This record gives sequence, structure tokens and C-alpha cells, in this order.
Amino acid sequence: MSGEAAAAAVGGGGGGGGEGETNGVQPNVTIYINNLNEKIKLEELKKSLTAVFSQFGKILDVLAFKTLKHKGQAWVVFEDVASATEALKRMQGFPFYDKTMRIQYAKTKSDIVAKADGTFVPRERRKRVDEKPEKKQKREHHHDASQIGMGVNAYPGVYGAPQLTQIPIAGGQRVIMPEIIVPNNILFVQNLPHETTPMMLQMLFCQYPGFKEVRMVEAKPGIAFVEYGDEGQATAAMNNLQSFKITKENQMVITYAKK
Repeated sequence: MSGEAAAAAVGGGGGGGGEGETNGVQPNVTIYINNLNEKIKLEELKKSLTAVFSQFGKILDVLAFKTLKHKGQAWVVFEDVASATEALKRMQGFPFYDKTMRIQYAKTKSDIVAKADGTFVPRERRKRVDEKPEKKQKREHHHDASQIGMGVNAYPGVYGAPQLTQIPIAGGQRVIMPEIIVPNNILFVQNLPHETTPMMLQMLFCQYPGFKEVRMVEAKPGIAFVEYGDEGQATAAMNNLQSFKITKENQMVITYAKK
């Protein structure tokens, strides 16, 4: 489906939000988000939106498009209205990649919902002019090369993880817990999904005062270090984000790092 057709399927509009109708739009399972940072790559944007909104309920789809008309916008489709409503209320004005989200209910039904309830009507696709073979090959080669270089830089070891002991948590997973915890300005974050990126974590932690940087360990996916200006700032961020669900299965475990 083209970007224009898919976007038309869920509609959208200006900012707003709250309980009941927003700008005359009835509550439904799809929320429309605008004022998003246009410099973020499409796949990174979708992953980050999924990470932020999955705490409110099951997400059926996240829609965002490269077309100029739809830059800075996205649609998140939930399984039920209650989840969409909670997400709208809780995330209205949330700082997301240095811009505040503006959220409202989508004006029209998304394709995935229409297919489920039997009201879906296919739209005519725009014909795409075939690329020349050599141009397509060059583009695919460039994409493959960029993927190879996407690995996160290994943590340089200025500070490290504490001495570790494994304990089980719900779902059979095992989380590493420090044997000795000394409060300081650096947080040790665990139980992250392997697709987590530094930018996704920065988006979550930068909303708290004193944030400095996020470091991830390439050789050990699922963990990260987050540095703040002082111990008090780190503690405030830890208390607010402790047990935050990046995905339904991944609940963050945050402790102080061993310095």
C-alpha cells in the first residue's frame, strides 16, 4: 500500500487530547501523533514508538511514511479503545526526540481494524515505475553496507557493571542483579529487548534533569548504562522508570552501576 493510501486509511489532524472526543473525533483504537522529529529514520521511529506505547496495551500496527506530506506524523493502532485512551492521556506532550508529542484519536478506521471487522475496502495502488537494475543493485548494496555498520559502540569501560548474580523473574527470564549496590550518578539498566538502541533509551531517560548520556555494550545486548549529573538525579530517573515496559515482555530493571 502506498504511503498516501495507508495514511488516508487512518486519517489524522492537529494536536489535542484528553478524555471523550478530541476535536470532534470519537475515541477509537487508533491514535494520531504529530509534531514528531522529521530527522529520525523511519524504522528507528517505528521501533521507538512501539517501545514507548506498548506499555499501555497490545499494539496491532505502527504506521509512518517517508512521503513529504506525512513527515513528522505517525499512527499507532491498539487492540482496544481503553489502551488507546490511556496512551493518549499519559503521553500527551511527552518529549520524544527533542519534540513534544501532540496526540489525538485518528479520524478514520485503520486498515488492520477494518479487515478484522469486515468493513475493509481496498484502494487502488499507484503504479510504481520499475527501477533500472543497476540503480536497484546499487541501492541494495548501500543498504546492506549501512546495516553492517549499525552495531552500537562497545562501552569503553570508564565504569562497569557490578559483580553479578543471576535471579529468575516472571516468564522464566533471568536478570542479573548486583551483589553490592552503592548509590551514585550512573544507572545500570537490564532486561532490555535486543532491538533496543541508544536513541530509544535516550528518549526515555532524557526527560529527567541531569541526563548526560546512554552507553550500550555491543557484546552484551540487553543491558545499558545511563549517566546523570549527580546521584540525586540518577535516583529520581531510576524511581520513575523502574519496571517501565519497553515491550510487553521486557520490563526494565534499573540499579546503580558499580564505579
